[in-house]
Amino acid sequence: MRFLAQLGILLLSGWLSVMAAHAQTLYKSVGPDGKTVYSDRPPPDGRVQKTLKFENLPTSALPAVSTSYVEQLRRMRAASPAPVAVSGVVLYSAVWCGYCKLAKTYLARKGVPYQEIDVDTKAGIAALVQAGGGKGVPLLVAGEQRVQGFSEPAYDAIFAVRK
Repeated sequence: MRFLAQLGILLLSGWLSVMAAHAQTLYKSVGPDGKTVYSDRPPPDGRVQKTLKFENLPTSALPAVSTSYVEQLRRMRAASPAPVAVSGVVLYSAVWCGYCKLAKTYLARKGVPYQEIDVDTKAGIAALVQAGGGKGVPLLVAGEQRVQGFSEPAYDAIFAVRK
């Protein structure tokens, strides 16, 4: 009986995480050096040139096996020091994820070098949670910017300054 209750809670939490809206806000501003800056955080001086909001980007939900680790890893993350910022591009993905394949195709087509982390491994799911993900894949992290899910306009906005 206890097993069925735990299974029910796990399935319900997985379903709720899939149904949750994945809203992303992207801010465009001009830095002190005159360069255009895209970020997921508002500029410190509060002078936003343009705000782009990406809502409900398509993601592939993590399987139940992976989601069982996510909550435990989030608690561990809260107790650990903040991660060191990554200067490169990291794509958290899974072999079975169709949106991940689209993201990898996009990065290859644009010639963007990136590190891929497979979330189907224990180390990969731990890295995903450490990066602030855990609801689905792909998760793209480019320096301080991140996009949960995949859409070309969202990726274009992040890589516009990298050309």
